[in-house]
Amino acid sequence: MFHGYAGHILRGFATTLEIALLSLFIATLIGLVCALMATSENRFLREFTRIYAVVIRGIPDLLLMLMLFYGGQIAINNFLEWLDLSMQLELNQFTAGVITLGFIYGAYFMETFRGALLAVPPGQVEAGRAFGMTAFKVNIRILLPQMVRFALPGFTNNWLVLSKATALVSVIGLQDVMYRAKEAGAGSRQPFTWLLFAGILYLLITSISLYLLRRVERKYSVGVRYGSHV
Repeated sequence: MFHGYAGHILRGFATTLEIALLSLFIATLIGLVCALMATSENRFLREFTRIYAVVIRGIPDLLLMLMLFYGGQIAINNFLEWLDLSMQLELNQFTAGVITLGFIYGAYFMETFRGALLAVPPGQVEAGRAFGMTAFKVNIRILLPQMVRFALPGFTNNWLVLSKATALVSVIGLQDVMYRAKEAGAGSRQPFTWLLFAGILYLLITSISLYLLRRVERKYSVGVRYGSHV
C-alpha cells in the first residue's frame, strides 16, 4: 500500500516540476521585457509596468488563478466570437496554472531585473552609445550580461517562492503533488504522513535549487571585489 501511494504522489511531483519550470520560463520572459520597459525613457511603458506590479501585488494569487481558470476562457471565447471567429478555446487546469503563475511572478521578476539593470554602472551604457550602439545592442551586449550578477539573489528567492506556490494549482483540480498527497491521506487515513511526504519533496526542490543557484552566483562573482578601499 505504501509503495502504491508513494508512486501516486511521485507522479504528481513530476507534474509539479513541469508547472514550476514552465512558469519560471514565462515569468522570466515577462520579467525581462517589463524590466526593460520600466527602465525605458517612454513614460507610457513605465506607467504600464507600474500598474501591472500594483495589480499583481494587490490581488491574492489564488483569486487570480480562479479568475483565469473560470473566467479567462469565457472572456477569450467571447472576444473570438466578437471577431466572428468560429474557433473556441478550452483552457485546461495545467495551462491555467502555468499561465497564471508565470503572469503573477513575472511582476516580481520584473522588480528584481529592474533593480539589477539600475545597478549596472550608467557610464558603461553611455560608453556603448558613444560607440554608436543601438539601444538593442546596448541591452544585449552590456546591460543584460552584467545584470545577471545583481539579479541572481532576487531571482533565487523568487524561484523558491514560485516553486512552493505551485501548490495552488490543486484547488483547480490539477493532480499535482499536493492534490495526490491529499488523496493518499484520505485513502489511507494517514493525512499527516502523506502531507509530510509532499513537504519533503518540496524541500528537495528548494535544497537542490539553492545549491545550483549559489554555484552560479559564485561563478558570476569571480573577480568581483566587495567593499570599499582607499
